[in-house]
Amino acid sequence: MSGRRIVVVGSCNVDLTTFTDRFPKPGETMFGTRFDLGFGGKGANQAVAAKRCGADVAMVARVGNDLFGEATVRNFERLAIDATHVRILDGLSSGVAPIFVDPSGQNRIIVVKGANDALRPADVDAAAPLLEQAACIVLQFEIPLQTIAHTVAFARARGIRTIVNPAPALPVDLATLQGVDYFIPNQTEAGMLTGRPVGTHEEIAACARVLVDRGMRNVIITLGEEGAWMANAGHAEAIPGVAVATVDTTGAGDAFIGSFAAFLAEGLDERVALERANLYAALSTTTVGTQKSFMTREQFSRALAGR
Repeated sequence: MSGRRIVVVGSCNVDLTTFTDRFPKPGETMFGTRFDLGFGGKGANQAVAAKRCGADVAMVARVGNDLFGEATVRNFERLAIDATHVRILDGLSSGVAPIFVDPSGQNRIIVVKGANDALRPADVDAAAPLLEQAACIVLQFEIPLQTIAHTVAFARARGIRTIVNPAPALPVDLATLQGVDYFIPNQTEAGMLTGRPVGTHEEIAACARVLVDRGMRNVIITLGEEGAWMANAGHAEAIPGVAVATVDTTGAGDAFIGSFAAFLAEGLDERVALERANLYAALSTTTVGTQKSFMTREQFSRALAGR
């Protein structure tokens, strides 16, 4: 393994957000009030968070042969994220998420996975020399499940740490993910994946035990402002939340996972890494946006020292 290197095998999207006074009726054309274009996708977001926390980061992904694909690759290069294995595919669009927002904050979102759905197990094997250098491989559920399972098996055979963020929650045979080092759903996702209630602390603890019993080495259920619940075969505990003046929670989960991977990769104790990731994620909610809300390591170090 190569020190602090994180390899993210995952998704890249471009978010196209239109603000409007109201949603149009069928067949109606109307003017919007504002538009914002930003880089997103859970994989890309987590890669950016890890990079801004000081890790050496590489991305394995697929984008379309369009303006968004080229721009996504340039964005990784601008951030000094290794994009050697971000391939542009002909005949497919890049992943996009058109988002429509009304004045009350209600939104309607259509996610087109595009090239993200074309990331295959063979692509993981082709990136083997890169992956074998990783201190940690990070995955999410915005790429094919068979690719995730294949990557987990690849890492397990080589003793490489894995983090799997099952978002969005999809029906999955958890047996295909046995041996994942850190399985990190949010509260809603944990309930959907296990079919169990997660409304109380006792229910959350029971849900985490189910996931551990199904082969996850460590389970971390993120709970937003309430922190997180961490469990493994021999131990369980709550990680307290952090009080901040929240403005926008978009991307906080990705901030948590990317920063946690970076802190682990640099050798921090697991509990310390969790506490710092919790703070990093909380601080990301104090400004608007996703990737642009992620602090640099220097900014985070100052914030940490202030606490």
